[in-house]
Amino acid sequence: MGCAPSIHVSQSGVIYCRDSDESNSPHQTTSVSQGPAAPLPGLFVQTDAADAIPPSRASGPPSAARVRRARAELGSGSSVGSATPAPTTSRGRRRHCCSSAEAETQTSYTSVKVLLIFAKEDSQSDGFWWACDRAGYRCNIARTPESALECFLDKHHEIIVIDHRQTQNFDAEAVCRSIRATNPSEHTVILAVVSRVLDDHEEASVLPLLHAGFNRRFMENSSIIACYNELIQIEHGEVRSQFKLRACNSVFTALDHCHEAIEITSDDHVIQYVNPAFERMMGYHKGELLGKELADLPKSDKNRADLLDTINTCIKKGKEWQGVYYARRKSGDSIQQHVKITPVIGQGGKIRHFVSLKKLCCTTDNNKQIHKIHRDSGDNSQTEPHSFRYKNRRKESIDVKSISSRGSDAPSLQNRRYPSMARIHSMTIEAPITKVINIINAAQENSPVTVAEALDRVLEILRTTELYSPQLGTKDEDPHTSDLVGGLMTDGLRRLSGNEYVFTKNVHQSHSHLAMPITINDVPPCISQLLDNEESWDFNIFELEAVTHKRPLVYLGLKVFSRFGVCEFLNCSETTLRAWFQVIEANYHSSNAYHNSTHAADVLHATAFFLGKERVKGSLDQLDEVAALIAATVHDVDHPGRTNSFLCNAGSELAVLYNDTAVLESHHTALAFQLTVKDTKCNIFKNIDRNHYRTLRQAIIDMVLATEMTKHFEHVNKFVNSINKPMAAEIEGSDCECNPAGKNFPENQILIKRMMIKCADVANPCRPLDLCIEWAGRISEEYFAQTDEEKRQGLPVVMPVFDRNTCSIPKSQISFIDYFITDMFDAWDAFAHLPALMQHLADNYKHWKTLDDLKCKSLRLPSDS
Repeated sequence: MGCAPSIHVSQSGVIYCRDSDESNSPHQTTSVSQGPAAPLPGLFVQTDAADAIPPSRASGPPSAARVRRARAELGSGSSVGSATPAPTTSRGRRRHCCSSAEAETQTSYTSVKVLLIFAKEDSQSDGFWWACDRAGYRCNIARTPESALECFLDKHHEIIVIDHRQTQNFDAEAVCRSIRATNPSEHTVILAVVSRVLDDHEEASVLPLLHAGFNRRFMENSSIIACYNELIQIEHGEVRSQFKLRACNSVFTALDHCHEAIEITSDDHVIQYVNPAFERMMGYHKGELLGKELADLPKSDKNRADLLDTINTCIKKGKEWQGVYYARRKSGDSIQQHVKITPVIGQGGKIRHFVSLKKLCCTTDNNKQIHKIHRDSGDNSQTEPHSFRYKNRRKESIDVKSISSRGSDAPSLQNRRYPSMARIHSMTIEAPITKVINIINAAQENSPVTVAEALDRVLEILRTTELYSPQLGTKDEDPHTSDLVGGLMTDGLRRLSGNEYVFTKNVHQSHSHLAMPITINDVPPCISQLLDNEESWDFNIFELEAVTHKRPLVYLGLKVFSRFGVCEFLNCSETTLRAWFQVIEANYHSSNAYHNSTHAADVLHATAFFLGKERVKGSLDQLDEVAALIAATVHDVDHPGRTNSFLCNAGSELAVLYNDTAVLESHHTALAFQLTVKDTKCNIFKNIDRNHYRTLRQAIIDMVLATEMTKHFEHVNKFVNSINKPMAAEIEGSDCECNPAGKNFPENQILIKRMMIKCADVANPCRPLDLCIEWAGRISEEYFAQTDEEKRQGLPVVMPVFDRNTCSIPKSQISFIDYFITDMFDAWDAFAHLPALMQHLADNYKHWKTLDDLKCKSLRLPSDS
């Protein structure tokens, strides 16, 4: 006795039946008991037609004569009995029953799925079943309209055969219409099996069948060869065409995401397709172009008179043309493009279409044109006060001389307005730099002497080692800017021989003034009341510092991490998280004026605020959010209150350990992980799997290292090129504010996270004025202390302007905002939309400028004597 067939009854009541290979009969009957909750009968699903024979009718298995007739038609030479299954093969378990000539017709399309909808088994349904077996198709049989629709929605068959011969069982046309009402049926061929017309009856019209949704009509014929031929014709015709159409959908998806502008026209130059990149480049919407002749579109007068004739002559011969061509945008401006036009040859060698690929040429005119586009689409400065320009405009080559030459005659704040989007397009050099240099070298060959000389100067700049960092050193530059930038952005290798400074870590600080909360809900009321406002940008971190006795990080951290579900993501308890915060905060130096746990709490607050912005939230996943919050918490742990330049000049242990490269930032991340994993009581990573931990660790390290200032301009410019510019191009092309293309790519997510923590780290000038003033005083005090120690130790004074006896805090803040903050927050605001921050920045800059002007005015007043 063979194995029983496997049966699975779905929740909907449909019977899924698969007979065993060892079943006793090729038409073995499978019965299902009918109880009070009987399943919906009528659907027999078979994965491969050759694995079993069609299920039998209720009356029992078909006669041996019918099986023998099927075997004979299939060409099997073996003797067949009703209890003996036919031989199978390993390939699809399909019988080798067709001739070699017929086997050659089998192609990669053998994944075709067929659904037979017959209320009862008869010779016709058997004929199609065996035909599917012979063709190598996967076949299903449904007995009721309900089970047929369910099976089709599950399998998405390419061919459906519906019995249209008898109406007493079900309405075949109604079944067809119900299937056609579903989305998957768009690519399905539906065949109607109709009764044979008697001699004295006129053949019926096919129009009712077509109107019901059928594609073809099959006159009743139970011959397996007839059924096989019909199915093979459908596969080689409609089904293969549908396969190609499905592939076309993928091709058009690729075209829609292509960065090159693509235009497809018919052989008589009627536009049939343009992709979004073409719309953005030319300023048209595709609805304005499709169906129009190219000759009807405006032409640029910058092309040679015979250029169009030359192009047409070339492509009409079936040859590809490529070269430089001036096109006119919808706005009327001319742009220079590199164009490649390829004829598409159809059957008989006739040209059917032309495909044009267009890229903007790298010319000054085009760059100006792009800038103009975005200036025209930018916000009006009179209605958007947060778009102020907060700094005196530098030349685009970042010539510091242009800053100092203006002296005290700086333009008023009103004249400093400048749209952020327009500024974005003039900020950076594209990488890879080698390709840029090669393009410029090629352009020099055919350029006038004056242009070639100018390009020589460009190449001289490009071949320097620091392409992103502004060059300092002009004799009349602002000393505050020079000292500040030099101190923050150099590696400090101006050593004095014999001088060594070994900084002593103070990693065991005592904070016994305030008992730690048992849970986040067990916070003292005075602290809890302050934390109620932690989601606001105007949150006062100094008040929290005071009421927590300089322990703000633990309390704010527990509240923020709870809001973002960090414990749930890390699968750690709140007790473990609290212990971790205690360890991290204990390793911040409260003796530092600026780089202490209050600064860490401030950066954590800013990071959480940025993560709540819609576009940031839509660009990052939860792992990114958790990594950002942890990175903000630990980004300055064990900071000694001295800059990297100081440590390198002093030959400190850390500078030696990290080879004078990103010394502090490397130390912060390394120590943070050491403190976390060394004790299971505070190891917040102990319950996540290895892959998640490695991904999270790399994200945290990358973000903390991004706070190192020597690569400041590189990070900002990469963000502008990869995030802001594509976003601006989409806004220009679609006339709506939308997310930048590809913002969720891992590379772009990294740039967003770097930019976010950089802005959070130096957001003090964007805080409310009273907070901004306090932070300015604290950072100045820390720099004063460093200068004092440099003088005591006989070390190079990294920032001489920060001498507590002579320093002007307003001037230092003005320089810091001008040089570091403005461009970065312009770019970040263009992405995250931060009007409140930009207004604070404008107000604070005005405050510092007013103080500086008053001081300069008082110095110029004559004495009263």
